Amino acid sequence: MQSSPFCITFGSPLVGDVKLVEAVGRENWANNFCHVVSQHDIVPRMLLAPFESISESLVAILPYWQGIIANDNEDEPDYFIQDACRTLLNNVLQYTHTVANYEIDSLMKLDGVNERSPYKPFGTYMFCSSEGAACIDNSEIILKMLHLTMQSHEKPSNEIVQDCFSEHIGYGSVLKNVIEKSTVGKSISSPGSESSYERGISLQLEAIGVGGQNDHARIFLQNGGNIENKLNKNFAKLAIELSEAQRSMAELEWYKERCEKENGITYYDSFRKLDRKDIDANLRRVKLALFWDEVIEMWEKHELPSDFQSKNKWIYAGNTYSRLVEPLDIAHYYLTSKGNSNYLIDGRSTRHKVLQKWMEEKENSRSSKSKKPRTKFASLTQDSCFWAHVEEALKDLENLKQGQYQKLQRLEMFERYVTRMFNERKISCEVFLEESSFMMWWTEWKQHKKNESPEWSSPLSKIMEIESWKGLNWHAI
Repeated sequence: MQSSPFCITFGSPLVGDVKLVEAVGRENWANNFCHVVSQHDIVPRMLLAPFESISESLVAILPYWQGIIANDNEDEPDYFIQDACRTLLNNVLQYTHTVANYEIDSLMKLDGVNERSPYKPFGTYMFCSSEGAACIDNSEIILKMLHLTMQSHEKPSNEIVQDCFSEHIGYGSVLKNVIEKSTVGKSISSPGSESSYERGISLQLEAIGVGGQNDHARIFLQNGGNIENKLNKNFAKLAIELSEAQRSMAELEWYKERCEKENGITYYDSFRKLDRKDIDANLRRVKLALFWDEVIEMWEKHELPSDFQSKNKWIYAGNTYSRLVEPLDIAHYYLTSKGNSNYLIDGRSTRHKVLQKWMEEKENSRSSKSKKPRTKFASLTQDSCFWAHVEEALKDLENLKQGQYQKLQRLEMFERYVTRMFNERKISCEVFLEESSFMMWWTEWKQHKKNESPEWSSPLSKIMEIESWKGLNWHAI
């Protein structure tokens, strides 16, 4: 069994971009990273500034700093070193200020950090000062506090290097001070009422060295809390709507079963004709599309918690939706489209693409890679675009009969695709119903190949000849 990492850093610079943040979220590792940051340590803030704005100063400062670390240099920094430190500090403060002074709602919508720096914090940050420590796990608030906890740095120039760099190598003393402060009973109250909530914010600000009376920081923390509450309310609202959507899903599953048992055809082929009996299914299809479009829109507008995409419940709900309903979207597309339209190129909706991406990211995570291959066949074909591939294969076969021999390669690829789906147990039994579109394609394709070569055979032809799908268990999702 694979174990999750647990990582504690001390004065670490920002090391990841938004892709790393998303990857950590998909693995549910966000709570496994704790970054300890001292109030005036410049290193955790440095990479918010462009490299060209800090490189020259660093080249001048690093030899002196390395001498301090090795205890080979206890001399006071000369004017040149002090000036380089001042320049470095000013540049870093300037860029952290630029990042921090985006309003929090603008940060969420525009992601201004990424416009100026590729780095983004993840995990929990423990901000330490002489007054104690406080933990923050909201990335936008972390960026703000990286600036606010350092901006009050008002010391003579010959002490700038001492704090900015000595704190980076003095985390033993920093933690000792935090422990001492915690033992004297100074802690953050749980927000049980408005007054205790306000008191909690004050204690947090005092602990990280910003000051409990810093109105700007107080408002920012309050706004951050309000936004978190709003995101959680949006999430709770969608959870209720998901329960309603599940009822529509159940009704479509009954529709699917009824088409197969009562009419002997796939629900795809039945919907392709869109008779009166299919009207209710179409209403359910449209209703579910509106729901998942709302989910995707809220996610893209950052109106849901940051870990929403990594929640298994929503990943699997979206995946099941696509596998059940996208065949109906495909049927509706080919029923209503004109000319030589291709669903895979022109018709597939954004919601299905996004839900597929979420599922693929989940399947590529460490927790999913260890899963064993399927041993039972699927009750829903795993590739929700399967019927679009069938439609294109039917068109390609017709074109091949009319002399467009370049279609032969695509048809052979489709045959291999179906064979692979069958061997990997990713195809559903209704595909092989006698009057299905797939069986129509297979009958014509087999006849074409037999006309070319009476001895023709292929892995798929052997599966079809012995009807390998009969009598197997098809009830595993």
